[in-house]
Parts: sequence; structure tokens; C-alpha cells
Amino acid sequence: MTVYFIGAGPGAADLITVRGARTLAACGVCLYAGSLVPRELLAECPDGARLVDTAQLDIEQITAELVAAHRDGHDVARLHSGDPSVFSAVNEQMRRLDEAGVPYEVVPGVPAFAAAAAALRRELTVPTVGQTVILTRIAQRATAMPEGEDLATLGRSGALIVLHLAARYVDRVVEELLPHYGADCPAAVVAMASRPDELVLRGTLEDIAEQVKAAGVIRTAVIMVGRTLGAEQFRDSHLYSPARDRHTC
Repeated sequence: MTVYFIGAGPGAADLITVRGARTLAACGVCLYAGSLVPRELLAECPDGARLVDTAQLDIEQITAELVAAHRDGHDVARLHSGDPSVFSAVNEQMRRLDEAGVPYEVVPGVPAFAAAAAALRRELTVPTVGQTVILTRIAQRATAMPEGEDLATLGRSGALIVLHLAARYVDRVVEELLPHYGADCPAAVVAMASRPDELVLRGTLEDIAEQVKAAGVIRTAVIMVGRTLGAEQFRDSHLYSPARDRHTC
């Protein structure tokens, strides 16, 4: 039997991948983060499946549920919001499953930053303007940032910065990025991306913090800062250029 870490997507139930939905429909046990994963997704589970909301469980209790289901002969769906590769806390679960000898697989999902970019109707990489995207967060009391990954250091690159788990600290974000990006740099915040209550805020580093506070956004949001968000005059990509020789590899 196998544990499947499935990316449930950013919020909208129909943004789970086809593979994710098919895997979910084949698992007799499903562990899900009730505060983040849309309950509509649970309808994909087979009749009689055991459903476990992990919102109030710690890592040891979650692991115990996964191991017990495996030993009882069930495939297990472990639903995570967004995509398991970024800020999902799957590493500690996989480490414990390795120790217990329980096999697992990862099914990717649509990450929150991709849903936010879709809401903004923006490509995050723009020819001659910006070709780098940095996914990060800021230091909090619970988890410090590794040396050299503080926001002020990352901001020196001038790349598009995408911040998760930072809406509550938007003033700090602005303070640390202003010296590198300037007050007129485009900034945006997307809360509850892809959900019915999605909220999109657009502005600059000069005014985005006030917008966030006025809207009462403190969680489930992505902050984006960078010149590609406002790029209008840029060279077309070479990919579809009429000048490109399409007869060579």
C-alpha cells in the first residue's frame, strides 16, 4: 500500500490535477488539511473512505494515521493545499515514512503563486525585463530564515519576489524591499487565489501595505513585487518570432 502526497491546488476544487483526482478516488483513507483544502474535493473520495481532518493533529499523530492505514492495507491520500514542493511541510512526513518503511509518492498540484499570476493576468517572466522568480517567505518567530536568504539580501537581485506567509508582515516586506526596488515598483497581493472570495490588490511598494491593511488581509495570500508586473513595452519572445528558423533543431 502507498501514501500519496497530493497537491490539492490553490483553492478552487476543479484546479486539482487529473492525476490527483484519480488518485484520490482510489484511496480508502484521506488525510486533509481542513482549514485549507476545499471540502468539495472530498467528494472525489470513494464511498466509505475514512476521512481525517489534520487541522488539529501534530506531526506524530499524522504519521500514526498514515502508518496505521498502510498497515491496514489501504492506499492513503494525503491532501495538501497548493503544490507539495513549496512550503507544504511534507519533508518531515516523508522522513518519518522512510523510517517506518512506508512507501509514498508525490502528485504535484497547482501552486498558489501560479493561481495568483492567473488572477493578475500576468506572465511572471518577461523578455528583457525579468527572467527570474524568487519564491520565499520572511523570518518569523517560529522559523528563522537561513543565512543569506533574508529579504534584503534577496532583493538585491531585482528579480520578481513572490512571498508566501507574509501578508501579516507587509510593512516589513515593504521596508526591506524599498531600497532595492524603489517606491514606484509594481506590487500586488492576491488573497484566496482561485476561490469565490478571491481578492486582488494592485499598486506599488509605496501604497500596497496600506491597501493590504485596509482590506484586512492577514493570511492565505501571496505578495508579489517586481517590474514584470507592470511591464508593457518589451520585446516579443524569440519562441514565436517570425525570424526564428523553425527548420533547425
